[in-house]
Amino acid sequence: MIDSRPTDTGPVLQVDDVDVVRDGNRLLQSISLQVHPGQHWALLGANGAGKSTLLSLLGAVNHPTRGTVRVLGHQLGRVDMRRLRSSVGHVNPRHPLRSPLRVREVVLTGATGTTEVMPRWEPTPQQAAHADRLISTLGMSEKAQARWDTLSQGERGRVLIARALMPEPRLLLLDEPATGLDLAAREQLLTSLDTLRAEHPELATVLVTHHLEELPASTTHAMLLRDGLCLAAGEVDEVITSDHISKCFDHPVRITRIDGRWHARADR
Repeated sequence: MIDSRPTDTGPVLQVDDVDVVRDGNRLLQSISLQVHPGQHWALLGANGAGKSTLLSLLGAVNHPTRGTVRVLGHQLGRVDMRRLRSSVGHVNPRHPLRSPLRVREVVLTGATGTTEVMPRWEPTPQQAAHADRLISTLGMSEKAQARWDTLSQGERGRVLIARALMPEPRLLLLDEPATGLDLAAREQLLTSLDTLRAEHPELATVLVTHHLEELPASTTHAMLLRDGLCLAAGEVDEVITSDHISKCFDHPVRITRIDGRWHARADR
């Protein structure tokens, strides 16, 4: 695993003037971004805006066509991408688990970086205790022995966040974690994320969504993407405004923030 321990200098993520072109289509153009420890970014934009493409760079999954991307201080193209990915907590809502593992077992697979439990592998007492703490933080202690195939989609999402945090990464990437959740499950997830961020002050997170209602109150920064271009980026209260969001989604909306949470309504 690549050394991802905190340092006193340098951002967790640094993207400098990046373009991504695929099959002649420009998916991202002139994108720059810095994410520092303790910051919690939201990537917002309509479908096809380039959010998932940018997240694939931040997670060391793909290379840029032009420009520079540094993840945990390592420049893409000059580092073993597979080893670098093992140091990033990436929550995949389409986790390909097929076995009926128990919640605690699923979380512990985060220590080995595997989907299934490795044969003859036993967690250390420290790893077992760490898994139990994460399960508690994500509000899943009562379900620790429940099997994967009995969990709701919202419960699975919280288990996968705990799993991603097993290697104690400095960076956590969340790709539309609230998609498909009902109201109660969404609120449980967002409360868990707020708790997680409070308990791990050095952790940096990037969350992709196109719904303002899916942003945790602990969000600190935001970037708005439209057609592969950055419309605005910076501190969240300066970026998530009625004017900026209206331009981003090409529709007049009015933004309100109540108890730290954002809401969007058509501006009539």
